Amino acid sequence: MDFTLEVIPLPVSDIDRARDFYRDKVGFHVDIDQEVMPGMRIVQLTPPGSGCSIALGDSIWDMTKGETKPEPGSYQGLQLCVADIKVAHAELTERGLEISEPVQYTPDDGATFMYFTDPDGNGWSIQEYRRRATEPLHELLSKQANG
Repeated sequence: MDFTLEVIPLPVSDIDRARDFYRDKVGFHVDIDQEVMPGMRIVQLTPPGSGCSIALGDSIWDMTKGETKPEPGSYQGLQLCVADIKVAHAELTERGLEISEPVQYTPDDGATFMYFTDPDGNGWSIQEYRRRATEPLHELLSKQANG
């Protein structure tokens, strides 16, 4: 049985502001923006090339069993991967995203990062993984599944 991570609920204070930020500044695709049941609006966005989305909603947390719901801005360490961090940096800054310059911690593949936060303070990193240019994750997963 495969278990795929496909949606991460993200705590935000203003769904429309967060949707616009992730769509316009970060370049995520809006998959869903609707009331999925009475009183529950969901906005689901997916990064280009990703198999995992984020979900924004004011009632999402009512359906989970946790005793407390996460506060907007409380998520840190969310991570995106790109094959070329310089190209990604140029694209994101052109869209108006405030993002750090890339930092190379070692010359190894996977050791270069840049960082940004959303309007609520949820923290993201973007990791350069050059191997993805020749070995896209979806192809590796397909090979693994067909073993």
